[in-house]
Amino acid sequence: MSGIHHESLQEVHASVDTTAHKKGWRRLLAFMGPAYLVSVGYMDPGNWATDIAGGSAFGYRLIWVLLMSNIMALLLQSLSARLGLVRQLDLAQASRLSYPRGINFVLYLLAEIAIAACDLAEILGMAIGLQLLTGLPLLWGVTLTVLDTFIILLLQRFGIRKMEAFIIALIAIIGGAFLIEMVLAKPDLGELALGFIPTLPNEAALYIAIGIIGATVMPHNLYLHSALVQTRRYGRGERELRQALKYNFIDSAIALNLAFFVNAAILVLAAATFYRNGMYEIAEIQDAHALLERLLGSRLSPILFAVALIAAGQSSTITGTLAGQIVMEGYLHIRLAPWLRRLITRLLAVIPAFLMILIFGEEETGPLLIFSQVLLSLQLGFAIIPLIHFVSDRKTMGEFAIGTPLRVASWVITAIIVGLNVQLVYNEVGGWIEAAGERAWLLWVTVVPVVVAALLLLVYLTIRPTGRTHV
Repeated sequence: MSGIHHESLQEVHASVDTTAHKKGWRRLLAFMGPAYLVSVGYMDPGNWATDIAGGSAFGYRLIWVLLMSNIMALLLQSLSARLGLVRQLDLAQASRLSYPRGINFVLYLLAEIAIAACDLAEILGMAIGLQLLTGLPLLWGVTLTVLDTFIILLLQRFGIRKMEAFIIALIAIIGGAFLIEMVLAKPDLGELALGFIPTLPNEAALYIAIGIIGATVMPHNLYLHSALVQTRRYGRGERELRQALKYNFIDSAIALNLAFFVNAAILVLAAATFYRNGMYEIAEIQDAHALLERLLGSRLSPILFAVALIAAGQSSTITGTLAGQIVMEGYLHIRLAPWLRRLITRLLAVIPAFLMILIFGEEETGPLLIFSQVLLSLQLGFAIIPLIHFVSDRKTMGEFAIGTPLRVASWVITAIIVGLNVQLVYNEVGGWIEAAGERAWLLWVTVVPVVVAALLLLVYLTIRPTGRTHV
């Protein structure tokens, strides 16, 4: 691996000129776009199950968890954008320059596993959406998702702005569908307002809250955002950099609040339909779809639900592919043809989904979605902790390094997210061991050592300074 620095997302690097407009809303619009590509990770099919489960089991009482998760995400994504804008490095490139080769290779593998896990949730979501809309068997739907490889290749040919426009159109479809759904559901606005007061009724609510937070901050989004902000061309002076940081924060705030609206709408829909009618254990996406027409008295409702699910899966899979390219090029300096990179990523997710449905049947899609979220949870800390170190380092960030209040807030958020995700992983692995019975020893010699090694690596990343440079 050579020490030569390659531009992040080289095909579209600095391809959008923001200098033509010196001030005003036209300049703001020139910067807007990257956060919308990031925001789709916060409304992908992996988030739907936790939102539906939370709304059906506890009504509106967990909506505050969504709001808290959104604030956490906004802070972390702003740090990611800061790294990309100031240092002109994405998170993978910065890690490669700061950590030994062996550590970087492990971080690369963990990032790839996280992207494959995320892709798995998106494949299942799209396949379920196609099944709900057309009756197509799940296996056929999973197979068809391989074809969307060519959509991203087409979009990349037209440039980053066209890709951003396509994603924003899909977000508009998702948001519009749920806006209509909420009007049809007629939620109780008084009870909805009370849902913003922090409260956890019982341990089951805590578990769902952990799931919501775990599914909110996607690790690959931090790699993605630090690269996407570099698609803008802007001046490198202090004034221009501060303006770029301000406009990107506005972009992130708008995009992530739209993602919050979608997640809140799913939870509100579940609360206003299932919880209100005494159906407290609706967690499967298919069950929710089947009941919507009967409970809301509208044929349009389940159709909108399925269309939104397909749009969520398609938009998320595009950004997952970009993240895969960033991770591979940043950590390893290996550049593959876009079609080959896309096909490898998709097959890594399609094969386990295909085998699971073939062997265990379509009813096992729920556990598979949960498993994908557990894999994501394991990887989260390995992206957040280095990011905070990088943007706190005055040697490399200069006057743009984050101050003490922001640094403290970042570490508190990291402690909450990583702590809750460790709890989620602990619960899941404990459940597997208990369910395995006499074969539990297999998990003790395979899964448990991997989890322990991951925790030790987290400790290493937390206490190790990032001043040294490795090439």
